[in-house]
Amino acid sequence: MRAMVLHAPHQPLSMEERPDPEPGPGKIVIRVEACAVCRTDLHVVDGELPHPRLPIVPGHEIVGTVERVAVDVPDWRLGERVGLPWLGHTCGHCNYCRLDRENLCDAPIFTGYTRDGGFATHVVAEAAFCLRLDVPQDAVHAAPLLCAGLIGWRSLRMADANTARLGLYGFGAAAHLMVQVARLEGREVCAFTRPGDLAGQAFARSLGASWAGGSDERPPQPLDAAIIFAPVGALVPLALQAVRKGGRVVCGGIHMSDIPSFAYRLLWEERELMSVANLTRQDARDFLAFAATHPLHVETTVYPLAAANEALADLRSGRLHGAAVLVP
Repeated sequence: MRAMVLHAPHQPLSMEERPDPEPGPGKIVIRVEACAVCRTDLHVVDGELPHPRLPIVPGHEIVGTVERVAVDVPDWRLGERVGLPWLGHTCGHCNYCRLDRENLCDAPIFTGYTRDGGFATHVVAEAAFCLRLDVPQDAVHAAPLLCAGLIGWRSLRMADANTARLGLYGFGAAAHLMVQVARLEGREVCAFTRPGDLAGQAFARSLGASWAGGSDERPPQPLDAAIIFAPVGALVPLALQAVRKGGRVVCGGIHMSDIPSFAYRLLWEERELMSVANLTRQDARDFLAFAATHPLHVETTVYPLAAANEALADLRSGRLHGAAVLVP
């Protein structure tokens, strides 16, 4: 097998050849067909997330086929289509796992962060944390659903079921999917991009946003809720200013720059500020069931596996619309 490997933060990934993997107990080997590039991968490479298991193969938006199966795994067949997301293992016995909040598990394993991920031709995964894919998209267009879609879905569910007018800050891989989901659910969406990003604003409107502007602008009317996908702490007070009394702001990323101090009046009147941490397998099942019956347009830019560093650089610079996807 071949893999793009990170040996130290702030260093480029290097291509390596390794022995073909064998599945241990409870595991399967997946032949990777496509792996999307997530901003979390960028946070790992740039040293913004602490304590990765190094050396590490990044990547956690994986679509492939089952190539090998451990003898104690009866539920997966060779050649079956499979998806592998960020959450790769939970302990099953901590308070959070017992309360069906496995996304907050005390001893998790994360694909592409504490276990090798999908910037490779093959990946080993726990069968219990793999996902069946019945969505209509091919591998390239299904891969972004495995994190941009899943975390976007959890963020949208946390934004409040009564949200009629939703704001999305940072119009990247997750937001370009969630604007479509929100519109299918009958919500109005306002999209906020980097100031001056007219192309990004036009892209948002083409996917159903009723208004699009810079993050330094105010929406035409107060929002019921806002989701911040961009890892920019300075967006928090701006989003709080944009939501109505009793509104909610959800921070959808795993990492964000420091939030600047702001006047208490922005939080007053029962506004809420929340964060999303990881996902649960039920989140994944619910979103993939929705995506199977509501085909979403998935904007992608394809890179060969060896160009993973180029894909990360394009994501870092904001040159992408939609998601970057590596194809071995």
